[in-house]
Amino acid sequence: MSDSDGKKTLGLRGGPRSGNVKQSFSHGRTKNVVVETKRKRVVVPKPGASKPAGGGATSGNKGPRPAGISDAEMDRRLKAVQAARAREVEEAAKREADEKARAEERERMRAEKEQKEREQREAEEKARQKAEDEERRARDAAAAASKAAEEPAAPKADAGARTPRPTGGPAAPSPARKKGREDDDRSNRNKNRDDGRRSGKLTLNQALSGEGGRQKSMAAMKRKQERARQKAMGGPVVREKIVRNVNLPEAISVGELANRMAERTADVVKALMQNGIMATQNQSIDADTAELIIEEFGHKVTRVSDSDVEQVIEQVDDKPEDLKPRPPVITIMGHVDHGKTSLLDAIRDAKVVAGEAGGITQHIGAYQVTTDSGTVLSFLDTPGHAAFTSMRSRGAQVTDIVVLVVAADDAVMPQTIEAINHAKAANVPMIVAINKIDKPAADPNKVRTDLLQHEVVVEKMSGDVQDVEVSAKTGKGLDELLEAIALQSEILDIKANPDRAAQGAVIEAQLDVGRGPVATVLIQNGTLRQGDIFVVGEQYGKVRALINDKGERVTEAGPSVPVEVLGLNGTPEAGDVLNVTSTEAQAREIAEYRASAAKEKRAAAGAATTLEQLMAKAKDDENVSELPILLKADVQGSAEAIFQAMEKIGNDEVRVRVLHYGVGAITETDVGLAEASGAPIMGFNVRANATARNTANQKGVEIRYYSVIYDLVDDVKAAASGLLSNEIRERFIGYAKIKEVFKVTGVGKVAGCLVTEGIARRSAGVRLLRDDVVIHEGTLKTLKRFKDEVAEVISGQECGMAFENYDDIRPDDVIEIFEREEVERKLD
Repeated sequence: MSDSDGKKTLGLRGGPRSGNVKQSFSHGRTKNVVVETKRKRVVVPKPGASKPAGGGATSGNKGPRPAGISDAEMDRRLKAVQAARAREVEEAAKREADEKARAEERERMRAEKEQKEREQREAEEKARQKAEDEERRARDAAAAASKAAEEPAAPKADAGARTPRPTGGPAAPSPARKKGREDDDRSNRNKNRDDGRRSGKLTLNQALSGEGGRQKSMAAMKRKQERARQKAMGGPVVREKIVRNVNLPEAISVGELANRMAERTADVVKALMQNGIMATQNQSIDADTAELIIEEFGHKVTRVSDSDVEQVIEQVDDKPEDLKPRPPVITIMGHVDHGKTSLLDAIRDAKVVAGEAGGITQHIGAYQVTTDSGTVLSFLDTPGHAAFTSMRSRGAQVTDIVVLVVAADDAVMPQTIEAINHAKAANVPMIVAINKIDKPAADPNKVRTDLLQHEVVVEKMSGDVQDVEVSAKTGKGLDELLEAIALQSEILDIKANPDRAAQGAVIEAQLDVGRGPVATVLIQNGTLRQGDIFVVGEQYGKVRALINDKGERVTEAGPSVPVEVLGLNGTPEAGDVLNVTSTEAQAREIAEYRASAAKEKRAAAGAATTLEQLMAKAKDDENVSELPILLKADVQGSAEAIFQAMEKIGNDEVRVRVLHYGVGAITETDVGLAEASGAPIMGFNVRANATARNTANQKGVEIRYYSVIYDLVDDVKAAASGLLSNEIRERFIGYAKIKEVFKVTGVGKVAGCLVTEGIARRSAGVRLLRDDVVIHEGTLKTLKRFKDEVAEVISGQECGMAFENYDDIRPDDVIEIFEREEVERKLD
């Protein structure tokens, strides 16, 4: 209830001890309320209470003290209270000082802002006033001149009666008009100041009306200020034409073309319409039409193509003074089980072969070896199995020297010949290492003689190819082999530039569970450092870590150094080239271009060009049985090699179709694809995860694991052989000659025969030969010996035969008896 409503406040009647209060309400109603008052409780100490030990109360404790508290405790409490009060006073003073400093800072910033706004307004007002004065002066001068030219000269009396107006400037305004103009200027200044003050605030009306959202760009503001300055100076407002170099691809949209020329889209569309082309801003036009439009607008054209994105990684020839010696790269090649990895183990003093499945190498290994003389050598160990042809080809392409390992007890084999051809195609020198010289059946001269058939003439045969007899088991001849390699590398004078962007070749790639995509790269030129951005094939990335062949992390890798690179966004193909780029945008653009180009190439290769080709392919597919499989391997090179081996399995009737092959563990997606296609999953040195195993068990998908490529290829061949139809073979078991023909009631014609060769069976097939020409082929209806039906008749005995549904038999005809049997076929 307020004080201004004319009613009295509630109070106590009859003094402070009154117990009744009268309340007044509207419409004359009242009510008595009983009010109960409480007195303050006073504690009276007992007469026998003891005094404090200190001889009396402390000076700070004048009031009553709670029972059970000592003087020391009371002092501590009082000190704590005093300290808290002192802290509160200090904090209050500090807050006041901070608030005062902030207020002064705000006042100073407000003053500076107002000063800047005032100076800006004054400058704008002066420029506007100057422009108005000049415009008014010019307008008045023009009006005076025109009026003087039109009107005749006035009489002198009129001239004396009127006060002449000066022609050099405007008429003097009246006091009322001058005061009104000053008021308008003042209101405009206030309005401008208010707009500037609230320019950063968005009101509700502005938000609803759409104002404040789209602002002019900085370039538009500069152009406006330039026009205002030129107008104030009285000069003509002429925009200078800017000639631009326009990059023109093979196809470009109209809007993008206008954007690159910095022209209005409407002007470009108008220019196209004038040339007879109706196109909107979202439609694409060809390069020739766009070039005409660019020249019409006065700009210069630079033709570009999609492949120009790879120009940033173009090869640059190094200067001779920048080249420095680098370690040679040696590739160990040869037939399977000829001791390539064992020989490299003996050189490295390691046991790499102990970790290989089946005792054979199935990956490309990259290692660095430091000899006793301090020479650093980089070795590449390639597989010898026939399926790893592409691996051996890659090894020969990135190498400087090829060491051809041939077993002394086995001589030249098919993969040895293939390695010789790869080395010749790569044009690299070769050193022949005749291994297993310690075996009793070793015959090095036979190896040298067999190599002559393939145009490899060793030094002991008066040729130029070095040959060394070695034994990986006993270590014999290893020093001579290293000396031969060092001599050959010295002749080659191998050099590279380590102070440039790195370039290397991917030797192997895999998808590691914990580390992601990992690529084994042999650096060929430059130095690869941690943090470099690179592109490799259709993938790109940033070097997150570098790991050498010993499993140690390094910060950089120079020429001829093999390292594992971590940080890719995907698994590259083995054999791709790694190039370092300056920015991630360049690497991503190059990778996307390569991926799209590869996709278009695959689509073009898989598409039939004519309807006849489609029909022929469909007809061929009807007659061919397919064995679909899914393949997952541990590394990219093994997956590629097994895929190529699978494509070679089959003939005109059956073939193996690899639906998908990749790197990494078997996932649930692979199981789903296998279920939809009815295909088994082949895992080479990989396993399925728990989810994939459970899904495969539920859906009945077969998963097979392999660690040796021989077993995988043999199993796939056996499965494909099961799709072949059995071969039907005929086996002749006897001949019979017809002596006489009899007619038997109810049976027909029966031939009286003499079995001249072999045996005649009731269940066998027969052919009727007349003059050595087959005139009928069928089955026997009856075979009797005298009056009894028999199952077979041996040679030299007579019998009676009747054909099923055939009666044209004559004496001296010959009956050929044969049996058919089915033989299972197998793929070679």
